[in-house]
Amino acid sequence: MLIGELAERAGTSTRMLRYYEQQGLVRSRRSANGYRVYDEHEVDVVRKIRDLLELGFDLADTQPFVTCLRGGNGSGDECPESVESLRRKLAEIDDAIARLGAARRHLTDRIDAVTGPPPKCAFTC
Repeated sequence: MLIGELAERAGTSTRMLRYYEQQGLVRSRRSANGYRVYDEHEVDVVRKIRDLLELGFDLADTQPFVTCLRGGNGSGDECPESVESLRRKLAEIDDAIARLGAARRHLTDRIDAVTGPPPKCAFTC
């Protein structure tokens, strides 16, 4: 398939596909007339990359998943390197939640120090 079809099917732009290719994540070959031609499997690769980016992974962090997919695994999550990447991202998210929770408590304490604690409801609020 040509780059436009891959972009449409994977839900991205041709510019992003070229960038992914520059980064070594997406593979193409050249046709006789010089057009990039992509195999069907690249749709899954690009969708996986986009899914991981939406979860907060950096582009470089997608490499183990792409390698796993290229190894014939179904989702790219099954390989040990992918599982380790998922665990690292989960730990990052847990740390961020803890930091945000502490910041929230600190802000609430500052507001309460100035305005007093919020009133308790006599009835169910």
